[in-house]
Amino acid sequence: MTVHHRYPLLFSPLDLGFTQIKNRAIMGSMHTGLEEAENGFERMAAYYAERARGGVGMIITGGIPPNLEAGYGSKLSTHQEVDEHRKITQAVHAADPEVKICMQILHMGPLARNPNCVAPSAVKSRIAAFTPQALDEDGIEKQLHDFAHCAAMAQQAGYDGVEIIGSAGYLISTFLVQKTNLRTDQWGGSFENRMRFAVEVVRRVRAAVGAKFVLVFRIAAMDMLEDGMAWEEIVTLAQAIESAGANIISTHFCWHEAPVPTIATMVPRAAFTEVTGRLRQVVRVPVITSNRINMPSVAETVLASGEADLISMARPMLADAELVNKAREGREDEINTCIACNQACLDHTFGGHRQVSCLVNPRACRETILNYKPTTRAKNLAVVGAGPSGLAYATVAAQRGHKVTLFDAGAEIGGQFNLAKRIPGKEEFYETLRYYQRMLEKHGVNLRLNTRADGAMLASEGFDEIIVATGIAPREPQLEGIEHPKVVSYIDAILGRKPIGQRVAIMGAGGIGFDVAELLSHAGPSGALDKSVFAKEWGIDFANHPRGGVTGVKPQVASSGRTITLLQRKTTPVGSSLGRTTGWTHRLTLTRRGVRMVNGVEYIKIDDAGLHTLVHQVPQLLEVDTVVVCAGQLPLRALFDDLTVLGVKATLVGGAFEAAELDAKRAIEQASLLASEV
Repeated sequence: MTVHHRYPLLFSPLDLGFTQIKNRAIMGSMHTGLEEAENGFERMAAYYAERARGGVGMIITGGIPPNLEAGYGSKLSTHQEVDEHRKITQAVHAADPEVKICMQILHMGPLARNPNCVAPSAVKSRIAAFTPQALDEDGIEKQLHDFAHCAAMAQQAGYDGVEIIGSAGYLISTFLVQKTNLRTDQWGGSFENRMRFAVEVVRRVRAAVGAKFVLVFRIAAMDMLEDGMAWEEIVTLAQAIESAGANIISTHFCWHEAPVPTIATMVPRAAFTEVTGRLRQVVRVPVITSNRINMPSVAETVLASGEADLISMARPMLADAELVNKAREGREDEINTCIACNQACLDHTFGGHRQVSCLVNPRACRETILNYKPTTRAKNLAVVGAGPSGLAYATVAAQRGHKVTLFDAGAEIGGQFNLAKRIPGKEEFYETLRYYQRMLEKHGVNLRLNTRADGAMLASEGFDEIIVATGIAPREPQLEGIEHPKVVSYIDAILGRKPIGQRVAIMGAGGIGFDVAELLSHAGPSGALDKSVFAKEWGIDFANHPRGGVTGVKPQVASSGRTITLLQRKTTPVGSSLGRTTGWTHRLTLTRRGVRMVNGVEYIKIDDAGLHTLVHQVPQLLEVDTVVVCAGQLPLRALFDDLTVLGVKATLVGGAFEAAELDAKRAIEQASLLASEV
């Protein structure tokens, strides 16, 4: 066996006795929305096969319910459904016979989006749509049977194994925790009784599939809930699960309703792996760790520390299907790194029946629809603007074989991403800019920075097509006193180009307004870069691991000491338009720092006294030193208009096309689609 010079552990095989995983990189489970889509299994086959070709050792699919009451659409319990799943397994094994693929069996329990959902007790989750029906003995027996039957069906479909998810607030985990298991029979009461259901699921699945089939159990190693599982209970459960027949234990670190972020961009890389490491010391089977491990160097460090045997990377495999191959071949600078924004993946999953994709890789889950095929007729293209849409268009078009010149008036690429990367907790945006810089070099894009392209110049250079990605300009509201010295644009505030006083009003509570409030209220190191700061900010006790992993005391949040008021015209709750899986973290952080959030605001004027407003029609003066304007954006289309007058063909993309809300997801997707067709 050849030892990899950079990543000897990541690229070492793992022997399970009856089979071998070729390396330690796993694509973790993510529901994609394709499970319920038209032609979804054909599309999933292409999606998973592309990751298999990308070098991963094992794939765990998105969750598949074992019966109707367990989910909200797809399931696996019939031979007809087996035939659909076989499309996936055959595609993966054809792509690389060495890659293992396991199907996750997901019983959502009280979180299932249907009125027939079930649980050990009729305890409604605060994030659920329905109160579950409490299972009686016959109901429990049915669920146990359906788990085993689903696993047997997965085996028939050609999967190499299954993962049983016993965490996150889904059915199995609600048996484990006393607050959701109020039973007094053999399935409730003592922890020995509460864990009986989980152990019996594993025992029955193992009996149904035999010895030579991978069985992974996902355990809540730290569920981030007050009154969650104690460490001793986690150890007891893990050892019992191992004895019941699990080959691998995968560690998870939350319930979906837990008030602690575990997967958002403000979470430090590999923040929770030490918990996996502790569990690894008390079991004999291999353990998987996960959460915010997005680059091969991070994975190798975790393996070298002895904190895990396998590394699960779910969203990073959305961002770059070739991540593992690029690591093996020394092309780390070409990895399109997951920035944990959640905007096109988890926000879609938990926001309703929306298909998953990826902000930095819109091809994810569109492998049969969006492809960057070599062009049959190379064109000479000009792209004006090196923000997210311009970068996406330029790199895709150049990758396909077009000659591309990319202009930008600034001294660096990135556009609005150069603002985002300065916000504490959004440091991962540096990775996206590194990736695009490398793609420009690799695909031979002629990059002309510090160059303000005008219509006459572009017309004179003989381009076949011109793509206008000039972005946006901040909208300046028509307001008396808007030129007052205390008024600062959000760009100047973020770049530090103007002083900011101690008393601040922020006009506008969209994503930019929240970013500005985060920056101006922040003090000390970023929690995204310092695990100890992150733990204090969210009340996590990694050292002592109290019940649920949380201290139960008030989190320690450092503040700049500024008095900040975040203002919104709309009467809806402030921040309600933010992403579903991350918005609550931003609102909670700012609240803990004392940021006041006010809706229903009408702006009257700005003068020496401050910002004059009507709040729900009641006059109110905010006596502030600084007013930061985050009042929306306008598309920059002057170049497009000039080209139109000159009779030159031009195409608008990104913010220049639509600037109502800054949306990098939409901008990159639109630009990539257009560049795939040029």
